[in-house]
Amino acid sequence: MTIRVLVWNEGVHEATQPDIAAIYPAGIHGAIAEGLSELLGGEVAVRTATLADPEHGLSEEVLAETDVLLWWGHIAHDQVDDAIVERVKQRVLSGMGLLVLHSGHFSKIFTRLLGTTCSLKWRNEAERELVWTVAPTHPIAAGVEHPIVIEHQEMYGELFDIPTPDDLVFISSFAGGEVFRSGVTFTRGHGRIFYFSPGDQEYPVYFHPQIRRVLANGVQWAAPVAAPAVAREIPSVDNPARGWYLPS
Repeated sequence: MTIRVLVWNEGVHEATQPDIAAIYPAGIHGAIAEGLSELLGGEVAVRTATLADPEHGLSEEVLAETDVLLWWGHIAHDQVDDAIVERVKQRVLSGMGLLVLHSGHFSKIFTRLLGTTCSLKWRNEAERELVWTVAPTHPIAAGVEHPIVIEHQEMYGELFDIPTPDDLVFISSFAGGEVFRSGVTFTRGHGRIFYFSPGDQEYPVYFHPQIRRVLANGVQWAAPVAAPAVAREIPSVDNPARGWYLPS
């Protein structure tokens, strides 16, 4: 079955800062979508949307046709309409997968689903980041180098104010000595959530082949899983004792 993917990006930096547009000429969303299509091919149907689109590109119809949503935001969190955030939240609770990227940790959708501030420490001095796999058997870590080396990146550090995650998949270390839980998963309702921090707009991180591999794995992992049929006990016409049947 084809996974229907929507890559959402606020798209403000690329539209207002020529230096960022030079790094991501097709937008951050374009770079992410390109990587998913290259790695997953016909397994996915990838679309993109931005803050400036009608209803932020997140209409009821679009979300109903989305299996996994990737979310990148930074300087325009407050511009995302609350009603649309609630719409996305309900889709996640109903089973849509969600990948929250980098500074999306402060997005309305992430903080509302997690129920904490999601604050962290940061410093932007183009430091080297090493992304260490700490759950090598997790599907999101499949085929990922240990460690991923990102030569220049913004530093994110602890304390990261999130609930205890379901899975801790990656931990990052930085040249300045800080560490950060850079790849974590959660379940909310029927939806799977993966937060992955590498990817500041000032660096070409979303062209890094290993970062693209992580995101592709994340999409596969977060895609909705059909609920198993549940056997129910019912009276049997031919037998006064109760029997069992499995819905088809």
